[in-house]
Amino acid sequence: MGAGRFAPSPSGPLHLGNLRTAVLAWLFARSTQRDFLLRIEDLDRVRSGAEAIQISELESLGLQFDGSLLRQSERLPIYFDAVEQLKKQDLVFPCFCTRKDIAEAASAPHAAPGAYPGTCRNLSPAEREAKSQDRPAALRLRAEVTEFSVHDQLAGGYAGVVDDFVLVRNDGAPAYNLAVVVDDALSGIDQVVRGDDLLSSAPRQGYLATLLGYDVPEYAHVPLALNTKGQRLAKRDGAVTLEEITEHGVHPADVVAILLESLGLPSTSLLAALEAFDPVNLPREPWIVEPENIVQQLMPPASRNR
Repeated sequence: MGAGRFAPSPSGPLHLGNLRTAVLAWLFARSTQRDFLLRIEDLDRVRSGAEAIQISELESLGLQFDGSLLRQSERLPIYFDAVEQLKKQDLVFPCFCTRKDIAEAASAPHAAPGAYPGTCRNLSPAEREAKSQDRPAALRLRAEVTEFSVHDQLAGGYAGVVDDFVLVRNDGAPAYNLAVVVDDALSGIDQVVRGDDLLSSAPRQGYLATLLGYDVPEYAHVPLALNTKGQRLAKRDGAVTLEEITEHGVHPADVVAILLESLGLPSTSLLAALEAFDPVNLPREPWIVEPENIVQQLMPPASRNR
């Protein structure tokens, strides 16, 4: 039937929002009889020891994964093979722009909001040679559309901008949009459940999948967990990681119960939640997290009076 996945970046412990998305990805996969895979997206931000901590946290919640652990850092040749496939279709070009260059060009009149303005798309060989003396090139996709539509289980039909996005960064590392598309397709992942902050990436990724001859996966972009200011959870918000919460004497099973409760599901166990799970009934608004209240709610009675 295919597979779903959870794909954290090993930049630190997982916070409640990450864990909630992991639980949702597990529920989506298991409710559709899919395998559930774990992939570590370690091409960018990597903190020593974070991978082991994250795996331990996921296991302590009772989430079980199928197959072997995938690490993007061990799959580089696969990504570059995909780039070569695109080069053969004349769908790749070098780009020498800095972020400042792109921001200034994108703010010009008539520029598509958030889209790469095509600055290096049609440079002559001589111009490319001259620019390469000053700065290494990133590799961009030569997109042949400006918009692509995907279907999302929660958002419905979604059409988004497709521009000449980066495939390989100028430091030689594969870019996120390339790596996730290749990984999902070659791992048999046909269901992508992740935070709704990534919904705008789905059209680019869906379009790239079609160019590489892959099927576009089923998407489900789920609401984020936010702090009381409406911002994504971060360390500054206090006890928002499993490690911090359990330091107060809270058991991981109680954290699972809070996560399931926030989704309107039975909080007694993951299996009970799975039996009741129906994406149609999921909340569509962000979960507002007040760490102090959660910790107080979960702490053993004897600890609350200390």
